[in-house]
Amino acid sequence: MQLALNVYEATRDFPAEERFGLVSQMRRAAVSIPSNIAEGAGRDGRKEFAHFLGMARGSLSELETQCMLAYRLGFLRDQQLVSEQISRTFRLIGGLQNKLRNDQKQKA
Repeated sequence: MQLALNVYEATRDFPAEERFGLVSQMRRAAVSIPSNIAEGAGRDGRKEFAHFLGMARGSLSELETQCMLAYRLGFLRDQQLVSEQISRTFRLIGGLQNKLRNDQKQKA
């Protein structure tokens, strides 16, 4: 959730012509990450949760690419804060995915 909040803050000062372009895409990807995690956690079963974690990581990869582009275009001033949060979120989601895989292996 904090990553999404920081993306909203970081994109607030982007050029007006990017409001329906890069700003919209970055915000949508950022919101999609915790939304997919929440939806997966609310589903029945670990397999569905694992599927939604994969979707969250996909959105996280999208956001990472969009942040790199925004930085190269000079729109994103503090790339480090968002970049660190993206890396941390990748690790957290990866840990959840590993836990689900290990639990599944132990059941087999």
